[in-house]
Amino acid sequence: MRVLVLGASGATGKQVVRQLIKRQINTRILIRNSATLSKDIKEHPLVEIKKGNINDLNDSEMNNLLLNCNVIISCLGHNPTLKGMFGKPRYLVFDVIKRISETVKDTKVKLILMSTTGYTNTLSSERNSIGEKLILSLLYLFLPPHRDNVKAANYLIENIGKEDGDIDWIAVRPDTLVNIDEESSYEVCEFPIRSPIFNAGKTSRINVSHFMAELVSDDIIWEKWAFKTPVIYNK
Repeated sequence: MRVLVLGASGATGKQVVRQLIKRQINTRILIRNSATLSKDIKEHPLVEIKKGNINDLNDSEMNNLLLNCNVIISCLGHNPTLKGMFGKPRYLVFDVIKRISETVKDTKVKLILMSTTGYTNTLSSERNSIGEKLILSLLYLFLPPHRDNVKAANYLIENIGKEDGDIDWIAVRPDTLVNIDEESSYEVCEFPIRSPIFNAGKTSRINVSHFMAELVSDDIIWEKWAFKTPVIYNK
């Protein structure tokens, strides 16, 4: 097995790579030339490092990046700066998910997307209160990263769906992300059990990475959540 991790130099992506290493899983990562990695990742024999900007890869380079990867994990996100939130690329996550789906043909892969509780899966009968609808609508209009996350998750559900044949997918929705050094108890729910706007919970990045690695390594857990948008909360 080989897992491709996108966004591996980010706060959550690094944790995902470490969880995969713990499980002795071959891992390929794509990082920018300017990105920095800790020694435990950079020098680990299970980690294959590719450098470049995923938005700039041509078709041949994209094919080579995906070659022999059974699982693709996207921890891509926008930097929390003015340029990162309002500059280009506006649809970093959506564009990458769409391109992967168009590139992977006749090869069965699993795709795990790190999404957010700010995404509402209406096809699973999730509904927001009037107040939540108002705020989420404003975020969609005025905050490009939120719009990007919504478009990416919608693409999985509406365009790839369950009938694609080449891609099985799961969109993991953590609540407010926090940095905690140690794994802790967490719960995974099919639907949000808290308001992401008015009663948000917390989810540590290390717990998100643990759950994603469990999805990769445990077929029973994968089958339970395949084609769903599970929500993860710290207990």
